[in-house]
Amino acid sequence: MLFHPTYFPPIAQYVELIKSNHFTFEVEDNFQKQTYRNRCYIYTANGKQSLNIPIQHTKGSKQKTKDVKIDYKENWNKLHLKALQSAYSSSPFFEFYIDDLLPIIEKKHEFLIDLNIASHLFIMEALQLEIPFNFSTAFETEKIENDFRNLAIAKTKTQFNFERYIQVFETSHGFIPNLSMLDLIFMEGPNALNYLENQTLKIN
Repeated sequence: MLFHPTYFPPIAQYVELIKSNHFTFEVEDNFQKQTYRNRCYIYTANGKQSLNIPIQHTKGSKQKTKDVKIDYKENWNKLHLKALQSAYSSSPFFEFYIDDLLPIIEKKHEFLIDLNIASHLFIMEALQLEIPFNFSTAFETEKIENDFRNLAIAKTKTQFNFERYIQVFETSHGFIPNLSMLDLIFMEGPNALNYLENQTLKIN
């Protein structure tokens, strides 16, 4: 299985990832905008909200995903933490996970890839899963089976038919599927894995 390492990835990525015995993270591709590489979506009082990580851009040349550096000119990590606290402080399992989450968001990772891997490891620990992975050594251009890199595309009209679980602001805005795994973990806690195991990646 082949995935992009993304920032607190969407649920769809883990619906597939947990089925694997081993998978590969693609890191040799050129960084692309409008993807989950440097953003995630959470559920706030105003509905679906994007949390974006600013990156350092290079002039006149493309950057490989593994070489992208994070821009700390603005305190985006403090804004992300504030948004998460505002959105999920009343969720059933926020207090259970927040102490493990804080060091990841507060640490000034130099490279985006390191933050994204830390995000993945946090999620796997919350799911109580250990699935070995490796990193790509060359960009895969051939069509291969179990290529899920397209799940990293954030700006898409794709609709995912995932089962409902209770969300903090559902009474105001309805159920929103395929948010960041943080939404599922804060709401479902130890049951998050069971939820993922019962979903099918049916795309409309």
